[in-house]
Amino acid sequence: MYYKTGNIELDTDAHSVLRDGKAVNLTPLEFGLLAYLMRHPNRLCMRMEIIDKVWGQRFQYDTGTIDVHLNALRRKLGGTRHRPIETIRGAGLILHTEADAKPYSLTIQPFITEWLHSHRDEFEHKGLVAQLQLDPFVSEITMSPNDLRAMLDGILAALLPSAKPGTIRVTSHLSLNYFSLTLAINSTINELRIPIFGDAKQS
Repeated sequence: MYYKTGNIELDTDAHSVLRDGKAVNLTPLEFGLLAYLMRHPNRLCMRMEIIDKVWGQRFQYDTGTIDVHLNALRRKLGGTRHRPIETIRGAGLILHTEADAKPYSLTIQPFITEWLHSHRDEFEHKGLVAQLQLDPFVSEITMSPNDLRAMLDGILAALLPSAKPGTIRVTSHLSLNYFSLTLAINSTINELRIPIFGDAKQS
């Protein structure tokens, strides 16, 4: 298969990568990472998803491995932290196409799972156990991952100071007009509504 993004060309059959028409020498892990991202442009690819789909079980407990190979890959492609491969803190990576006109597509469950994992130390300190119960009819939403993370972080910052040991539960619900994500710590609840059309609102 042949893929092209901006000045980068990748051929999986020939196992070759070109930058501005010149060959780029990549390690097998770097090639696998780039190939996976080029197959899913403008989409947030979660860290555990990349490890599972690209590198397999031997890297299952070492997500830092991605950063090592990503930094090397960026140097070889002449990229920055934001283009063409952007790092979304606590979540994963996005390969931007040259036009980049398409909105972000987020796969909900792995995104929320990674977000909860990034706050694991705070939950343990408060004696909280995380639970996730998402609407099975909604697997993806169109939203910037940075925006969604910022909104979830804001809700969590408001809920955590007064939290008592117990459960932090993330649930979702689909209605005619919006998709909602609800964070509940014991009996304290905060809801983020993501309208099908319009801007997200917190209630």
